[in-house]
Amino acid sequence: MTDPRLFAPATLRNREPILDILRKILPATGLVLEIASGSGEHVSYFAAALPALTFQPSDPDQDALISTAAWSGQSGLANIRPPVQLDAAAAEWPVHSADAIICINMIHISPWAATQGLMTQAGRLLPDGAPLYLYGPYRRPGRALEPSNLAFDESLRARNPEWGLRKLDDVAALAAEAGLSGPEVIEMPANNLSVIFRRRPRG
Repeated sequence: MTDPRLFAPATLRNREPILDILRKILPATGLVLEIASGSGEHVSYFAAALPALTFQPSDPDQDALISTAAWSGQSGLANIRPPVQLDAAAAEWPVHSADAIICINMIHISPWAATQGLMTQAGRLLPDGAPLYLYGPYRRPGRALEPSNLAFDESLRARNPEWGLRKLDDVAALAAEAGLSGPEVIEMPANNLSVIFRRRPRG
């Protein structure tokens, strides 16, 4: 039988540094919605390390959903829900509440509409003070892109003109429009960033 699990080499390199941040920012209990789960390796790793939280993986791609289900099933963990098909750019999401949202390596490998949808829905779904966690490479004002990220950006745009490294200021502007705080930015390995927004109090 063919193994349906997908393998993303970057996961092995970044999962522990990301987990270190998640331990600090996620609530003690509740539901964590993962947008663009990809292979599903991250969610299984985080769920094993954070057993008091329930994780809801999601992805628009059917192969990714199958892989995520396989990784979750192999883990035997009870705190991972079955993955749901979710396009971040869609006007309606199949998840209607979450205590935190995490999104790893999606914003640069998707159309800008996906980031717009992510911010809009985060503003709707998250309770006051709850985090939206992003991970990946970004363009920042006054800083030249590192050679590795410049080459990465060029390769992404060659694959799809709608992809590419985004300006962090543009992402933060969308977040502000959706009712989220300004970003907390943490430098990560391999020229990546952890970017944390929180839902501003309503009313």
